[in-house]
Amino acid sequence: MGKQLTLAAAGMLLLVGVSAAAAQDVIIQPEQDVVIREYVKKKPVASLSLPGVELNIGTALPETVELYEVPDVEYRYVVVDGRTVLVDPGTRKIVKVYD
Repeated sequence: MGKQLTLAAAGMLLLVGVSAAAAQDVIIQPEQDVVIREYVKKKPVASLSLPGVELNIGTALPETVELYEVPDVEYRYVVVDGRTVLVDPGTRKIVKVYD
C-alpha cells in the first residue's frame, strides 16, 4: 500500500512538472523582437479570419493556415483579424501575439 502511494505521488509530481514546463512562455529576445517587428512591417500579408480560434499563447493554428518566414528567426508569422501572430512552425502553436 505504501509503495502504491509513493508511485502515485511520484506520478503526480511528474505530471505537474511536465504541465509547468509546457506552460512556460517562449522568451523572444529584444533584438529578435525588433527584427520581427521591422520585417513584418516591410512584408505585410493579408489578414485571415479564423472563426472559433482564440489568439492566445499556446493555441495551435490549423494546418490550412499558411505561415510566413522571418529570415534568421525560428518562428513564422501570420496575420489573423488584423493582429500579427508569431507561431512555432513545428507545433503550429502561437508563441506571441502582437497588437
